[in-house]
Amino acid sequence: MYVILGASGNTGRVVADDLLSRGQKVRVVGRNAAHLETLAAKGAETFIADLTDSGTLTQAFQKADSAYVMIPPNPASADALGYANRVSDAIAAAVQKAGTKNIVALSSIGADKASGTGPVLGLHHLEQKLSQIAGVNVLNLRAGYFMENTLPQVNAIRQMGSVATPLRPDLKLSMIATRDIGAAVTDALLHPAPGKHTRELLGQRDLTYAEVAATIGKAIAKPDLKYIQAPDDQFRSVLVQMGMSEQFAKLLLEMIGALNSGYMCALEPRTPQNTTATNYEPFVADYFVPAYHQQAAA
Repeated sequence: MYVILGASGNTGRVVADDLLSRGQKVRVVGRNAAHLETLAAKGAETFIADLTDSGTLTQAFQKADSAYVMIPPNPASADALGYANRVSDAIAAAVQKAGTKNIVALSSIGADKASGTGPVLGLHHLEQKLSQIAGVNVLNLRAGYFMENTLPQVNAIRQMGSVATPLRPDLKLSMIATRDIGAAVTDALLHPAPGKHTRELLGQRDLTYAEVAATIGKAIAKPDLKYIQAPDDQFRSVLVQMGMSEQFAKLLLEMIGALNSGYMCALEPRTPQNTTATNYEPFVADYFVPAYHQQAAA
């Protein structure tokens, strides 16, 4: 039995689908039963749980040999790191009490740092807590910058006529599609390695936001589309208008500062093992362009 946390999210859904297609027994865990209906129709067992509740989560892990664990984002929270720590406490307690033997955890580049990385600090704490559980095989997958993080640029292009974030225009980011993370998780669950390990996932190649803007511009017939490095205060107000709490917006800006300075970066050289398949160009064609045209129609 495989337990999948965040099964209605970008990575968890891919993992659950992959395992079900291979005839595996899968228990999908989420906060909303309606979001799990598609997976239930494919044969998954569903379990509704608050991920901060260690007792309920322990029940979800019962009789499971392996599990995929992650901390779902909670951008509206006024105490995002506190929430993340409660989730990681509950996960660690559930793994230990249920006796689950193999864990694959979604982490991030920068999780090696004990401070100064914004929301990624919660993943550092998750890694630390899992490392302290005796007799459990743990693989922490430290993923790069999600390609999906560029999708809100649909609004920026419509409102400002440019792509804009506070990231340096020349900063190379290891951009990865979440579907590739899901594929790596599935492989790791099906082939668990003994002991506790960390592995980075760096996407197909490194990209700057200037290159992101050029790729998007070509795809939406705006070949002159530019990238602007936005001031922190302007970006913070945009994030809050989108529904994020002031505290979460502050954490994101701390993470961006850590990326800009090089404090938060990949530790591994790029290899065939940490390079994934999806290019940014087909990602833009498959996801960004439809979102852009859908907003135009609206």
